[in-house]
Amino acid sequence: MKKAFLTILISGAAVASFAQTKQPAGKKTVVKKTVTTTKTTTVTPMKSSLDSVSYAFGTSIGTGLKTTGLTTLNYDVLLKGLKDAFTGGKVLLDQQQAQQAINAALANANKGKFVGNITEGKNFLEQNKKRAGVQTTASGLQYEVLTQGNGIKPKATDSVLVHYKGTLLSGKQFDNSYDRGEPITFTLNQVIKGWTEGLQLMSAGSKYKLFIPYNLAYGEHGYGQDIPPYSTLIFDVELLKVNGK
Repeated sequence: MKKAFLTILISGAAVASFAQTKQPAGKKTVVKKTVTTTKTTTVTPMKSSLDSVSYAFGTSIGTGLKTTGLTTLNYDVLLKGLKDAFTGGKVLLDQQQAQQAINAALANANKGKFVGNITEGKNFLEQNKKRAGVQTTASGLQYEVLTQGNGIKPKATDSVLVHYKGTLLSGKQFDNSYDRGEPITFTLNQVIKGWTEGLQLMSAGSKYKLFIPYNLAYGEHGYGQDIPPYSTLIFDVELLKVNGK
């Protein structure tokens, strides 16, 4: 409304001004049109093919690094490291130190992406250990005795025959020997730490439920598509026998 009112005022003033101005008879009024030209400037960021390829390598390296989960780097130091390595200059870190720094950074970046899994597992185990019948070992492994057998207990170097079912905290099943109709044989020191420890607590004929924190399971890498990184796992494990004993 305010804009329309202002337009009316301007138009009215123009009409009044024109009415008060008398033009000489027979003389045409020439209205000159003002044309505003805009100068277009073409910006060329790269001054040479060397600039182009250098920038291209930079974006390629940056894109690759970003996929690792890293969010920031000291770009000046990054360029120094790149230059020192490329030109044969003196490097400030030896190969072992450099690899350790990279591994630590990537581990932290990956951990940040799965902080939800870590928090979920921690909260679950904190609540689960309060349940009647759940025992917690010094390592953080939790177990519940479902059936107590009376056979011998295996050692870490023993081969055992077991049936089992494994699930995530969500209840999603990722493996089940019962469904396959065939138990599995393995040596205890060749499996995840939670199994190595947990099955040594069991006597042959026992069935336990194991609650395994991620650091005793598949850790920061997870396993395939079914077990994400930093997953706390639940196993129903039945120790059928200790092989050879």
